[in-house]
Amino acid sequence: MGYSRIQPIALGTRGLNHCQRMVSAFGIALLSPLLFVSHTFLLEPGTWLLQGNWIEREQPPTDVKGKTLISWNRDSWFTMATRLIFPGSTQENIDLQFRGRFDTDDRRYTFVLQHTSLGRVEGEGWIAPDSIIQRYWAIGDKQRRTGFETLHRVEDHKYLLSSGIMAGHYLISAMEATVERAA
Repeated sequence: MGYSRIQPIALGTRGLNHCQRMVSAFGIALLSPLLFVSHTFLLEPGTWLLQGNWIEREQPPTDVKGKTLISWNRDSWFTMATRLIFPGSTQENIDLQFRGRFDTDDRRYTFVLQHTSLGRVEGEGWIAPDSIIQRYWAIGDKQRRTGFETLHRVEDHKYLLSSGIMAGHYLISAMEATVERAA
């Protein structure tokens, strides 16, 4: 079997651009770890639906639903807008507005975020073979609130989300949900 028979998996426009940049002086494609990652969340524009449970300290779990819109511009910046709603609850909706950019290795990214509850937020994320992991921190927050999220890919267009928000060293809320690309 010759090298010409090796076919890369579909990565979307961003992934293919990354692979095209990685050609050595000898004309042999260098295989980046990202080449074998088939993430569709964040790396491709689209609409995603979220459904799961929101948990706060000393409260029973609450149903949570949400919608996320992801887009990319020509300068390799992504934007992501998410609205979380709590059906049958008096809890206020949570809106999140992200703007971010990948580092030169295309496996790490940084972002700024406007969060309904946390205010101005900064964060970073990593693209792993089966997960997307990110952490963030509220800017100028007296409670020293921070958060984390892990999106574990179970299918091409389906992820399991686990996230939490902390104040200092204490977990104050958590969310578990399924995130699926809208049809």
